[in-house]
Amino acid sequence: MNKTSPYIENILNNKKGVSSWSAVLAMSLGAFALVSSEFMPVSLLTPVAKALQISEGQAGQAISISGVFAVLTSLLMPSFTKGFNRKSLLLGLTAMMIFSGLVVSFAPNYLIFMVGRALIGVVIGGFWSMSAAIAMRLVEKHHVPRALAIFNGGNALATVVAAPAGSFLGGLIGWRGAFFCIIPIALAVFIWLIFSLPSLPDENKAERGTVLSILKYPVVATGMMAVSLFFMGQFTLFTYVRPFLETITHTDISTLSLILLMMGLAGFIGTILIGTLLKRGTYPILIGTPLFMSVLAILLILFGKSAFFAAAILMLWGFFATSAPVGWWTWLAQTLPQKAEVGGGLMVAVIQLAITLGATCGGVIFDTKGYQATFITSAFILVIASLFAFLTAGIGRKDTAASMKP
Repeated sequence: MNKTSPYIENILNNKKGVSSWSAVLAMSLGAFALVSSEFMPVSLLTPVAKALQISEGQAGQAISISGVFAVLTSLLMPSFTKGFNRKSLLLGLTAMMIFSGLVVSFAPNYLIFMVGRALIGVVIGGFWSMSAAIAMRLVEKHHVPRALAIFNGGNALATVVAAPAGSFLGGLIGWRGAFFCIIPIALAVFIWLIFSLPSLPDENKAERGTVLSILKYPVVATGMMAVSLFFMGQFTLFTYVRPFLETITHTDISTLSLILLMMGLAGFIGTILIGTLLKRGTYPILIGTPLFMSVLAILLILFGKSAFFAAAILMLWGFFATSAPVGWWTWLAQTLPQKAEVGGGLMVAVIQLAITLGATCGGVIFDTKGYQATFITSAFILVIASLFAFLTAGIGRKDTAASMKP
């Protein structure tokens, strides 16, 4: 696994790879449009349900179906896209995002609405599966963490503005108009990518395996377990932040909105800063982040009744939770330079499933045992995630040392 092909080596040393920060910025805007599309229904469930004559629970499935199709796409895409130019694939996915927006905006009924939401799930799975591999081919090796941070910066910004923007636009121009507003952004991304993204032929067909085949490498197996536990622990708590703030901290709606906005802005700042920190070492961040977040979960139990302390703790939570994925995508690029797309597909599937599992388990515990048990469970899972990251670091360093022997 550690023996690098001449082609990949040239890319990593920037001998054949093309440095294109314009394309990186275009993909960041694409990530913003994509994540905004993914989470727009959160603030529009009531008007969507009323217009399509369905329950709010049925409208909420618009998020679930996109997640399901994201998992399926991320697992299947590496096997079904062999030989395709990566630029053409990315342009095709962007065009699908535009088409999805049109389908959702003009959906006459629930079935067509869900078809549009399934299409955005395909785009999510495909885009994030290829993101690390494309970053490796666009910039020099030492700039890959920064490129991935810029990609995820669009993601982080979307998590800040998607829900409030959806609510505002929904009240101003209706829910269909709110969804339609994503289309011009996606169209701008499409045009920008045409001119900024270089041709990226699939010159590594022989070195790609199936998504599950890379789990035979111990460093990958333990790393993916750490990723899974991190996102599961994070969303066991994060999914229920709003009811916690409403019932325990007793915040009013304006204070709640301000705390969530501050939390999102802190995450955006963390995403921008982490690229520089990763240059000093990947594993310390992967190990330390979940450990620190587990402490924050306990502090939220102890001091969360105060709006001031709750806001401060959640800002720190947002800073680390939102920026941490950049660390794991950087780890993927460093660990699987020859199989970055396959690894990306597996990571997207792992993350999506972990988020679903964490939110589900957290909900059951929150309803039956209360917020304290929920947050303690989150802290426990995050500690285990840190231990698996530590184990991954040991295996990774051992493999690197072995590969350097004559």
